[in-house]
Amino acid sequence: MAVRLRLRIKVDEKNIDVIALLNSGFEAPTPQLLISIDNAKTLSLWPPEEAHEVVLETAGGPLRAWFYPRKAMVKILTEDSESKEVLTDIIVSPTADEPLISDMLAEELEIAVESFGRGLWRFRWEQKLRKSEKR
Repeated sequence: MAVRLRLRIKVDEKNIDVIALLNSGFEAPTPQLLISIDNAKTLSLWPPEEAHEVVLETAGGPLRAWFYPRKAMVKILTEDSESKEVLTDIIVSPTADEPLISDMLAEELEIAVESFGRGLWRFRWEQKLRKSEKR
């Protein structure tokens, strides 16, 4: 199992709720969220007129993507709580099949993973264990 979280992504006046995978291997110097072209279209980020093209090194090899610095406000939504909003870079990937949360975004959202194998997590400021969202 993995840790997946319900996120609200807000860009200007548009927002969407998505289930995103927490990827501890997605190392980034700033809070970053990788999204699909479909998500980018919903948020009016596609076609990428304001973004700059980047090539990211991934486990699967180089990935051509589009980078929007400091573009979205992101927060976690749960059944009984929510995180603070975090200003986040958006990366649009033509191969993404689900949104991916970077290590620095996880840090800023105050996520503490208790068990990747069982999909258990909590906010750092609470004791309550939470289960991963279904994909």
